[in-house]
Amino acid sequence: MSEMSTMQSQNFPASPGSRSAHSFVGRIVSVTGSKAIVLLDSHPHDQAANRPEMGTLLAIDTVNTVVLAIVSALSVPVPAQGNETEIWIAELGLVGELLKSADGTVKSFGRGTTIYPALGDRVRIASHIELQHTFCGNDASSVRIGQIRQDATISAMIRVDELLGKHFAIVGSTGTGKSCTTALILRAILERNPNAHMVLLDPHNEYATTFGDRAEVISPRNMQLPLWLLNFEETVEVLVGDLARKAEIEILQDLIPLAKGRYSAGRADSQKLRKGFDFNRFTVDTPVPYRVSDLTSLIDERMGKLENKKDLAPFRQLKMRIETISQDGRYAFMFGSLTVSDGMAQVLSRVFRVPVNGKPITIVELTGLPPEIVNVVVSVLCRMAFDFALWSEGQIPITLVCEEAHRYVPLNSQLGFEPCKRAIAKIAKEGRKYGASLCIVTQRPAEIDPTILSQCNTVFALRMSNDRDQAIVASAISDTGTGLLEFLPALGQREAIAFGDGVALPVRIKFDDLPATALPRSSTARFSEKWQNSVGDQNFLEAVVERWRAAGVCTGLDASAQAAMLADTVSLSGGLPAHDGAEMPPWAERPPHPPGHAREPSGPASPRPIDVSRGGGTASPGPHAPPRRDTPAGASAGAAARNGPPPAREAGAPQPPPTTDPRAQQSARLALRERLLRPQATR
Repeated sequence: MSEMSTMQSQNFPASPGSRSAHSFVGRIVSVTGSKAIVLLDSHPHDQAANRPEMGTLLAIDTVNTVVLAIVSALSVPVPAQGNETEIWIAELGLVGELLKSADGTVKSFGRGTTIYPALGDRVRIASHIELQHTFCGNDASSVRIGQIRQDATISAMIRVDELLGKHFAIVGSTGTGKSCTTALILRAILERNPNAHMVLLDPHNEYATTFGDRAEVISPRNMQLPLWLLNFEETVEVLVGDLARKAEIEILQDLIPLAKGRYSAGRADSQKLRKGFDFNRFTVDTPVPYRVSDLTSLIDERMGKLENKKDLAPFRQLKMRIETISQDGRYAFMFGSLTVSDGMAQVLSRVFRVPVNGKPITIVELTGLPPEIVNVVVSVLCRMAFDFALWSEGQIPITLVCEEAHRYVPLNSQLGFEPCKRAIAKIAKEGRKYGASLCIVTQRPAEIDPTILSQCNTVFALRMSNDRDQAIVASAISDTGTGLLEFLPALGQREAIAFGDGVALPVRIKFDDLPATALPRSSTARFSEKWQNSVGDQNFLEAVVERWRAAGVCTGLDASAQAAMLADTVSLSGGLPAHDGAEMPPWAERPPHPPGHAREPSGPASPRPIDVSRGGGTASPGPHAPPRRDTPAGASAGAAARNGPPPAREAGAPQPPPTTDPRAQQSARLALRERLLRPQATR
């Protein structure tokens, strides 16, 4: 111990702003790569405050730098017996250095170590100024999310460009505050960047209150995600479901390009279409519109050409499936549009906030969607996020926040939806090049594909007690401060260990409080409080049942939104008056015949185009239109149109010239709008 006493008596210079000489805690006795071992000094009990703790940031002075190291382990190799002096050891991870200016003051922080400490160099606790330079060095592109555990006066800052550019993850056991952490980080980024472009996948409908009027909230009631935006795998998942039904999949593969071609060519007769249009122009994955009615008509045409009636089964099953889900109100966001139009730009504008219009984040609420297609919706959004970033050439960076990510990218290959996994993995692996960023939020990192998690360069690890989860997080972190992960089971509320390029150094932080009005709806139920009083009566139960049932019936789309889409489709200038009593019909594009009307499979079903210019918006009947029913006296034009088509004109009869009276044209438009927005009459 005489050598240690000699070293303690030496006068080592301290950098300006550092603590006095009594802040020295020991000397370097071993250096191996990115790690070092310190032999700690023996301090009297009254100076216990100067002893390093786990996670403490220490400083080692060299000629041109101040090397920074984090305490990753503390030990006593040989416990003392009697009056013997104990040997205390601290293991350090070398994490960075502060460069010194000519006058010896520290000026900037950098990761890595260019000058290693030498044996015998004295080690001290980092000073307040050194902590400020380290954790708060670049305020221009950094935002505050809390304070560091070592010194509560030092702000915990995140580097926005590094955090988003290289993806990040928020992990922790249930109830540890993942939702609040997510909300806090995103709100801090949006405060500094009001023209951001974020998409938050919200499976529990808990974030709408967090962002207030700065968020565009998309729910099943106002969602617009038409079927033609889906690629082939996603379409098969919706229309077929079972990949073992190969015959139906092959039918879709053949007919979807034809339906796209029919829509683009604007022709109903399939024979003319084959002669005048290049079918190779579109593939099953080309995102161009097509009508579901055209698809069912093509199915009918194929059935009519079959010589062996035994081959009709897959065609009939596919058509029945299409008609069933088209009339399912839960699928209204996909099939319920009154018209089919090329609204891809409008969908991208709303989802990715282009232009921002004061709402830099889109919250996609997934509760209420049919469980069997939630992964399809997530797949479409993730795929579009990457493709939009790619084809916009990175001019509009996008951040996709994936809550409950273990649902969409599970480790088990038998679970989840493969196209959804590939879409998220593509953002994780290649998104950085094009400005597509990914945030993964999960309570079970051990159940996530490790390839996805390993691409997240910054990790905020909240309290976790599961050994498998801790091991997965440790394997995804390359920092030398991984010893801090030993803290994970002992972290308190609103505490986390942050690693990666998004923060200056691996650090234990305590998050700031969110305003009460911005808390996500994810708080734990207070059983002891709620169970003190009897709550609920018959009216309460009836209200619960009503909400319960409403989730499985036709939700429909807002009538005014449908009218606006209709106006865009038929190029109506000016706004149409609101129709407060209008209801959204709970069906998709209807075939030209009613559901119960029989039709010969051999004849092609031509869609009935809407003629806006001929007053009343009547539709010309198809070749197999149902018999006309008598219209009661006083019935509206819209009701007459629903009860049956008008008699067909005789062949060769002259067509009436289109009216040029503005009032008549406006009346025709209003009649068209009323007919399309009114519920279908009971057949």
